[in-house]
Amino acid sequence: MNNNFRCKKLEISSLKQLTLFVLLVLISSVSFAQVSSSIDSTKIRIGEQITYQVQVEVDSTDLVVFPEGQTFSPLEMIESYDIDTTKYDAKYSLIKKYGLTQFDSGHYTIPRQKIIIGNKTVFTDSLKVEVNNIIVDSTKQGLYDVKPFITVEKSKTNWWKIPLYILVALSVAGFLLYWFLWRKKPLTEEEKIALLPPYDRAKLALKKLDESHYLEHEEYKEYYSELTLAIRKYLDEKVYDHALESTTDELISRLQLLKEGNQIDLSRETISNLESIFKRADLVKFAKSAPDKELAKLDRQTVDNEIDHVKEVLPEPSEEEKLLSEQYKLEQERKKKRRKVILSVTVIIGLLIATFVGFGLKYGFTYVKDTIVGNDSKQLLEGDWVRSDYGVPPITISTPEVLKRLEDPKTSTQGQVTSFGYQNASDNLSIMVSTATLPQQQQLQQPQQGQRNTNENQVNLVAVSEEAIKAMEAKGYQNIIVKQEKFVTPNGAEGLKTYGTANIPLAQSDNFIEGEYMMFHFTAQNVIQQIIISWETDDVYAQQMAERMMNSLELKKVE
Repeated sequence: MNNNFRCKKLEISSLKQLTLFVLLVLISSVSFAQVSSSIDSTKIRIGEQITYQVQVEVDSTDLVVFPEGQTFSPLEMIESYDIDTTKYDAKYSLIKKYGLTQFDSGHYTIPRQKIIIGNKTVFTDSLKVEVNNIIVDSTKQGLYDVKPFITVEKSKTNWWKIPLYILVALSVAGFLLYWFLWRKKPLTEEEKIALLPPYDRAKLALKKLDESHYLEHEEYKEYYSELTLAIRKYLDEKVYDHALESTTDELISRLQLLKEGNQIDLSRETISNLESIFKRADLVKFAKSAPDKELAKLDRQTVDNEIDHVKEVLPEPSEEEKLLSEQYKLEQERKKKRRKVILSVTVIIGLLIATFVGFGLKYGFTYVKDTIVGNDSKQLLEGDWVRSDYGVPPITISTPEVLKRLEDPKTSTQGQVTSFGYQNASDNLSIMVSTATLPQQQQLQQPQQGQRNTNENQVNLVAVSEEAIKAMEAKGYQNIIVKQEKFVTPNGAEGLKTYGTANIPLAQSDNFIEGEYMMFHFTAQNVIQQIIISWETDDVYAQQMAERMMNSLELKKVE
């Protein structure tokens, strides 16, 4: 009985272990199957697109990073589609698609792609693709001459935007200055009256007084105020320049003194008439006296006559006085024009300073200055860059200008060398890309003890870098500081990066500039590939160009 019970207990225990094992296998298989890849076709024609799909099933908290860039070599990625996300309970199904193609026939293998899920890295399976030629029946296909070369215009860059904005701001400021300051505006009624001679203005004031309705409404205060103001303004401009602010007694006393001093030949009757009218006006304005309406009309006629009498006794201005008056007017015009010029220049300079400060705060003052004045390095950086392949195996790099083949008559110790370069003394930028083909089984130098080879061909890239430094010294470089580190291109090619600072000699001169340099060395299939970039330290645009070229560097294998 006890033995049977013990046997059943053992069987139950074994069953539990078996169940646990099966669960672990299922869990591991699910974890392993969370990433899958596929293509919609394994056979395509040259230039035809295939769709490469990666599907990942993850938890909602996991961060997934898909491949980016040209990681599908030897196939070329022509489009990267958006991620398609589907949620199942607490998990997400992510589908990422890529458009791939190839323009050479043959059998190709899409390499494994790296997927980062959280802090883990998972690789997809490699897939094979066959690219077939397009069969053309030459007996039915018409033959045509080779098309001639055509000139391709470079697309315009955005350097013109800042000068355009400044020009627009100046145009707006100029228009506003012209419209409000320099434009001859039509004269208002008051301005037209102000340009009349004093006598005509006095007569016009009396005429407007006649057209008023002060007497009809018995508004004697306003009537006598306008009447005495007309004669006082005339006397202020032609006889006594304080007539407007003087009291009646002060003004009459001044007129009598001018008469006694033979400065103006006013009759006693004129002075007496003016005194009577001024005193009557004072009574109306301050004592609220109400004179007879006919007397008010008579006073108006008396003022009109006395204005004529004053004009008659005024001496004619001499030629010297007329000349001084003309010169005074011209001087006033010059002062007015000078004020306009100063105001216009001040507004334009202020606007330029404000525009410069505004763009400087947004883009940087050095950038704005170089945009306005012009900077060769800045124009190279913002121009149309060229991405091309150089040498065999191809070195793909983006450069501000096309690299030209360099004809070097010297024989290299590394074998046959093909070089391409760009150098412009005014830009203080130098670029050189070279490929050296080694004789079979040749090795530059075996690694020293403790050193590690960087490639399968046993070529010591450190020794290659030292040879390049010696070549720089032979060209006149001085005080070279050398640093080295491993470098990996975006498409996975590994090599050696040598960089640092140096005193770079100027072309056709004994002077030096403080500069920086970067060298990249790679090797494969008895080939050494070298990229050298040097520039001036103080040139921020050249620094940006060097970093952009470094980030664009890729190597392609020969199929």
